Amino acid sequence: MYLRILQRHIRRGRLHVHLPDGVYSFGDGEPEAHWFIRDRGTLVRILLDPGLELGETYMNGGWHAGDGGLAPLLEILLRNFSRFGGKISRWFAPLWRLARQWNRIGRSYRNVARHYDLDEWLFRHFLDRDLQYSCAYFATPGMSLEDAQRAKCRHLMGKLLLEPGQRVLDIGSGWGGLALFLAEHAGVHVTGLTLSREQLRVATDRARERGLLGRVEFLLADYREHTGHYDRIVSVGMFEHVGAPYHRRFMQRVSELLLPDGVAVVHTIGRSGPPTATNAWIHRHIFPGGYIPALSELSRALEPESLMICDLESLRLHYAFTLEEWLRRFLACRDAVAARMGERFCRMWEFYLAVCAAAFRWSDLLVFQLQLAHHHQVVPITRDYLYRPVAVSAGERGRRSAPG
Repeated sequence: MYLRILQRHIRRGRLHVHLPDGVYSFGDGEPEAHWFIRDRGTLVRILLDPGLELGETYMNGGWHAGDGGLAPLLEILLRNFSRFGGKISRWFAPLWRLARQWNRIGRSYRNVARHYDLDEWLFRHFLDRDLQYSCAYFATPGMSLEDAQRAKCRHLMGKLLLEPGQRVLDIGSGWGGLALFLAEHAGVHVTGLTLSREQLRVATDRARERGLLGRVEFLLADYREHTGHYDRIVSVGMFEHVGAPYHRRFMQRVSELLLPDGVAVVHTIGRSGPPTATNAWIHRHIFPGGYIPALSELSRALEPESLMICDLESLRLHYAFTLEEWLRRFLACRDAVAARMGERFCRMWEFYLAVCAAAFRWSDLLVFQLQLAHHHQVVPITRDYLYRPVAVSAGERGRRSAPG
């Protein structure tokens, strides 16, 4: 029965399923992948609940992908089963969102600690040198990850329309890379908010080492706790942790914290399809409380506020490129990670990076950048300013003229 499900669904690519009693092949064409499954019980678990059990059984050693690696196998599964169970997910998505994303302030701190307070050593082994843990911007073919992450910072800096001396709020400042970049290249004063004590420590140490403590400060604070008024607000890779019940509250706080002539940029993972539920395995092991919004949900969250969308950009495939490079770097140090953090953790992290890369390449995930303002006249009416070399040189002039 379960092999017939594979026979019925797999049309794109050639999948060879290796079971104890033999090898079964399905589909045709490229890519070609091998799936070595320990027993039929593992296959049954996966087919009954693929969203949870595909990752769960991989973590527990129930299957592996052989020499070809996870990428071609996940491509076949995502491209052939993308709609499998989709109606059920949509029916129950509202209930799941409430149960899993009731992210009050205390719970948000705990959710963030689960992921971001892991050993700094781990992240330094697969991220770029600046510890940017969000989608890079591959402006030209063949860019290194380091260059693409700097290009992302420059792209955001351009959309923020910074001027020397302005006050900037970075909601979800991570290990401080973007805040430090803006302070150095645009001559602004940046306040970064994080819920991770480990990120706070690392970011503050980095600011001290670069002599920027007078122009950059990092605080352990939730966006709902913080007060003040800012010329510019930026949030990169944080909105995914807000949770659907709090989308409107987040946009409300951005509106309240942003000065009347200010500009904000929200950079978030999104989906091109309709709202749905968070993947069960990702919720359990990687990002508890997380939720990837549909564009319709972003629009609804903004509608009651005075903020208007001045620019909306969809970054397609950039996160696939980013995650594939993170996975490559992770696999290069896999033995060291396994020795330090255990084989089960290592398999979890490998699957996380691989399945997310596949989802951005073969499913409906992408990245939205929303440029927001209270008044449309504070932002140019075309995007030309983003792509002129003068935009970067202006930032450099701001850095040289900045105090301290």
